[in-house]
Amino acid sequence: MGERVLLVGSGGREHAIAWKLRQSPRVDEIFIAPGNAGTATLGTNVNVQPKDIDGLVKAARELRITFYLATMDDPQPLGLVDRLSAEGILCYGPTAAAAQLEASKAFSKEFMVRHGIRTAAARTFTEYAAARAYVESLEGRPLVVKASGLAAGKGAIVCATESQAMEALDIIMLRRDFGSAGNTVLVEERLVGWETSAHAFCDGRSAIMMPFASDHKRAQDGDIGLNTGGMGAYSPSELVSDALAAGIRSDVVERTIAGMAAEGTPFAGTLFPGLMVTESGAHVLEFNARFGDPEAQVLMPRLESDLFEVCEAAARGKLHETRVRWSDRPTVGVVMASGGYPATYKLGHIIEGTGRVDPGVLVFHAGTKDDARGLVTNGGRVLTVVASGATLAEARALAYANVKRIHFTDAHYRTDIALRAVR
Repeated sequence: MGERVLLVGSGGREHAIAWKLRQSPRVDEIFIAPGNAGTATLGTNVNVQPKDIDGLVKAARELRITFYLATMDDPQPLGLVDRLSAEGILCYGPTAAAAQLEASKAFSKEFMVRHGIRTAAARTFTEYAAARAYVESLEGRPLVVKASGLAAGKGAIVCATESQAMEALDIIMLRRDFGSAGNTVLVEERLVGWETSAHAFCDGRSAIMMPFASDHKRAQDGDIGLNTGGMGAYSPSELVSDALAAGIRSDVVERTIAGMAAEGTPFAGTLFPGLMVTESGAHVLEFNARFGDPEAQVLMPRLESDLFEVCEAAARGKLHETRVRWSDRPTVGVVMASGGYPATYKLGHIIEGTGRVDPGVLVFHAGTKDDARGLVTNGGRVLTVVASGATLAEARALAYANVKRIHFTDAHYRTDIALRAVR
């Protein structure tokens, strides 16, 4: 009897992971809560929201789920893995305690200091007046102001001046743009360098690294505009040398796994440190306890091994018995978003052209749904168009050629995804 797998989320990441799971002979059924129009073609969408833990546990019981694969951030800090494990369901993902590595930036910062993991210097505040006084004392030094809790990847505000830092404190602590995620705020030194994303499969004791990827967070070309969940990504990350990769593995990933185990909260699942590489080496900007989006969309097409079997081995604590194979063909993914994202935007625009892409080009759905008119927009990030090639330049050209075949009103995408890597 085949496996019945549960995914939670509705993004391009969940579509990409469902697409990869569908290739496994071990997987019988895939259920996605709540899913999107793309995931509906690969499995069954379930009308339960990611933060409804009682509803997810009830659905898992009724659907006879045998395996839960954690892909997004919300459910794990709320205890979904703990609850499903108690039901006898095998889970690939962190417990609520281990998920604090992502859910609380204050916790993760203190953890990194305890275990000698390089990161930006920071102070933590719960009082607005104290935070303002500290910013004033820094006399205009470039800073990053962060909401400590989960904020859909948008809770870090980069500030070049004191006035921008004060405005960031107002946004998080007074306006409460990120709700309770902003109850605690970090005021952090701004590092100068270049960013990359590391991902690793983890089983609580050991880890297997995935290829490096780089994403583009800002809404507009040239890395300007508002922070988003990510407007595109590519893999491999062209600036990551073998020596740097080895250092990140030993000094970040393995040190994190060992530290979490030593503190009695072993980390199993996908560990995704966001990194800033400066002249002095790699520094952790933040930890994520799940796959990146849009990084997953460019990593899954490169994975040649059976995703289910890798995650099952991790869930059983047997990663040391596993080998993971990857394609050496680079991938580029371009996000097509609703005009106005990540601020205000309209929904319900008809999407045309997703069936006209070249063979081998993948269109992963995010904010989409089917209604009486057909496929329509239903979110900020709508689609990720992913292509592979013999080189990054070839993959990039193919991705953009196919983006131009897809149309919906007010579609917005960056035109410079991976451009820095092919110049």
